Amino acid sequence: MARYAHIVGWGMAVPQRVVTNHELAQFVETSDEWIVTRTGIRERRVASPQESTATLSIAAAEEALAVAGIPPRDVDLILVATVTPEYLFPSTACLVQDALGATKAGAFDLLAGCSGFIYGLHLAAAAIRAGTHQVALVIGAETLSRIVNWQDRNTCVLFGDGAGAVVLQGSDTPGGVLASMIRADGSGGELLILPAGGSRLPISEAAVRDGCHFIRMNGREVFRFATRVMEKATREVIAQAGLRLEDVDLIIPHQANIRIIEAAAKALGLPMDRFFVNIDRYGNTSAASIPIALCEAVQQRRLNPGDRAVMVAFGAGLTWAAAVVEWGAPRARPRPLWLERLARITLYLPAQLHSRLMRLWRRLDAWFSRILRQEGE
Repeated sequence: MARYAHIVGWGMAVPQRVVTNHELAQFVETSDEWIVTRTGIRERRVASPQESTATLSIAAAEEALAVAGIPPRDVDLILVATVTPEYLFPSTACLVQDALGATKAGAFDLLAGCSGFIYGLHLAAAAIRAGTHQVALVIGAETLSRIVNWQDRNTCVLFGDGAGAVVLQGSDTPGGVLASMIRADGSGGELLILPAGGSRLPISEAAVRDGCHFIRMNGREVFRFATRVMEKATREVIAQAGLRLEDVDLIIPHQANIRIIEAAAKALGLPMDRFFVNIDRYGNTSAASIPIALCEAVQQRRLNPGDRAVMVAFGAGLTWAAAVVEWGAPRARPRPLWLERLARITLYLPAQLHSRLMRLWRRLDAWFSRILRQEGE
């Protein structure tokens, strides 16, 4: 019997701090008019010192699981797509697994630039269809504000922070992720790159002095690449699903630049009202872009049960990806804020206690091992 991967939960988390174009204009040579006309961005969210890729991921994951009504113990795969992980290792996904108390889950990070969320959706859906997993949590999360040069108006105006998550669950009912595709072209890797911090160029005083720990982008070439692949990937994945363009109710594109979205709409021969756009309020949140947009599309009733949606993205690598989803999940029922907080405390307090007990057990085990070795000598 065929297996289908349905999106049954969704959630998002963004920092409270809003940085407007007017605020940016106070310390970098730019203006609100310059940014809006070239990008469509009016403001973005910036993480506080207490916020990170992991904290945003955890908040989005908790919300997605609450919508799905699935306890963390039933999750058997956690995948975090990010270019700004908490650490190189351990993975951010493992930190999420520990915080949630998802004791049966495997967890790993995925780095595919702004296409990362769809890459993760593709892999998780394949695992569910293969029967190796039943419930998967796919997260796209970024704190890009930590790797942008706030004196470079060509990049600092573009990016923002945030996280979005979905819960995929296996079912015998047709629907869910109908088709997906992932592609790459590494020959364009230098067009969008973070030069320092890897084995090729470790962090050093010279690397920091030269600004190699900041994002570097050839905006013109990335724009040309994006306008080509957005149309191509959309048509390809729709054909893969056995559908026609007119069968699609909503397109959720990567929110990188309004002009790229407008170019894709023109190439596809579709009006802009068939595209979901929120770039004006968040900027480019990389791997978090599409799941955040997905959550808002549901909140605004732009995506309803029975609708078919295309998610399409491009990013560093160079990468691009697309997926067609038949939306079958009912809209989340809002709960009183106090009840939501109580439910989360009740659910996640045991996970925190379990994590602390495991750390204590490791320390005690190491201590007893030393004692036994000393007695043996």
